[in-house]
Amino acid sequence: MATPVGLNIYSGLVGQTMPYLDQTAAAFESLWFPDHVQYGSKNVAEGWSLFAYALARYPDKLCGHQVLCNSFRNPAHLAKMAATCQVLSGGRVVLGIGAGWNEEEYHAYGWPFPSAKVRIAQLAEAIQIMRSMWTATPVTFHGVYYQVENAYCEPHPEPVPPVMVGGAGERFLLRVVAQHADWWNYIYLDSASYAQKQEALKAHCRAVGRDYDEIVQVIASQILIAESEAELERLRARPDVRPVT
Repeated sequence: MATPVGLNIYSGLVGQTMPYLDQTAAAFESLWFPDHVQYGSKNVAEGWSLFAYALARYPDKLCGHQVLCNSFRNPAHLAKMAATCQVLSGGRVVLGIGAGWNEEEYHAYGWPFPSAKVRIAQLAEAIQIMRSMWTATPVTFHGVYYQVENAYCEPHPEPVPPVMVGGAGERFLLRVVAQHADWWNYIYLDSASYAQKQEALKAHCRAVGRDYDEIVQVIASQILIAESEAELERLRARPDVRPVT
């Protein structure tokens, strides 16, 4: 499957999100949504709700998240949610997921915030549970962090959604990519950093016996759009704009 050219949606748009998409979505093959519940007091829309709405509103678009926070949802229940959306949408779901990072959200909503190493280990277990839920019946899984006992996920999704893991931690996160991901989502900074992450992923693939080339690499990057060259240069000079090199 070729990686689709997609549009990433800023969750702070809230009420403007769908009117904005109505004007811009046609040019893209896929739509990608964030998964945050809080950035201070800013307006933030809930990510799964936006995603499910978009699947119905834009029936020609592949939809996913960049990326879901694994800590926010029970993985067996998330597998059921994704399976239902996959069936209803005719197979247009990508399950994008990561280990989570925004400590503010965890504390505000009452979720434990363990170390990054633990959150990444939880992510690895969650992906195993979801794959099992999508392909086997019933499912029992006894892990360190999650327990599933005789769980059913019917109907099974067809096809099984690709799992896209987001992140770039070289020691632990990229090992999860090598072991469990169909796609790898990387937020592009510069060519040297990207090449370094690729080499780290190759090393993990060799260690676990995975073919590096079968992992689809999905790059998120910023594009500046302006009505004139002068306006483009003004935008590029802003301190909050990160150039791509």
